[in-house]
Amino acid sequence: MGYPKQEEELAWYLSQEIETYHGNGGDILPRGVFVWEVLGITALSLQVSLTSVAIGSAIGVPLGALLGLKRFGKKRAISRLIEAAMKTSINTLMGLPPVVAGLIVFLMFNRSGPLGFLGLLYTPTAMIITQLILVTPIIIGVTMSAVTEIEEAVRERALSLGATERQAAWIVVKEARGGIIMAIIVAFGAAISEVGGIMIAGGNIRWHTRTLTTAIITEVELGNFDMALTLGIILLGIAFTINLALTLMQIKIRRPV
Repeated sequence: MGYPKQEEELAWYLSQEIETYHGNGGDILPRGVFVWEVLGITALSLQVSLTSVAIGSAIGVPLGALLGLKRFGKKRAISRLIEAAMKTSINTLMGLPPVVAGLIVFLMFNRSGPLGFLGLLYTPTAMIITQLILVTPIIIGVTMSAVTEIEEAVRERALSLGATERQAAWIVVKEARGGIIMAIIVAFGAAISEVGGIMIAGGNIRWHTRTLTTAIITEVELGNFDMALTLGIILLGIAFTINLALTLMQIKIRRPV
């Protein structure tokens, strides 16, 4: 399974990694290599997570807003059934296990898969696709809930003031901006902390597809606790900084003018 070249690369990287840590009597990495590796891992983690969340937001926010604005209450039973099926599907996908998402990507892009000819397995692109599968339903679901929560009151008020249906819908979405930002916050938190899916799709190859979360697991297994602790602190710092920025933006949006 997988491309022979990719499997050889994976085996070679793993053997080199063991040699690096244990080939000189268990000596730790030189300081320069340590710093560059940490920077590379951090940059890749940000690249993968931010890209997946950006694409997921471009897809999920409009779709979630559209679903939140749909009004099935006055329609027949078949419409209510469609609404229930859509919400159930979204809620199910919101709880999709990361390893299942990684398995889906692996089966799609391995040698015998339908998209195997693209050669994307064990690449950052495969990791982005994996995270995209995970974060898009989250953004859709949270956005839909945010819009639905205020839709009736805001819509009726806008219509009573002479707005058209389209204008009223746009006003509802604008009023739900705080909830939409919360959707992005939740999605980024899920992306930056994800482990199993990207490990399956990316292979956790050193200098190539290793992220903060997968690197922490590897370093603990190798007994390199200094490296693992450093990566853990960086991961917490990134999550805190991004979430703080988005939360401040959310507070600013909700603050009355």
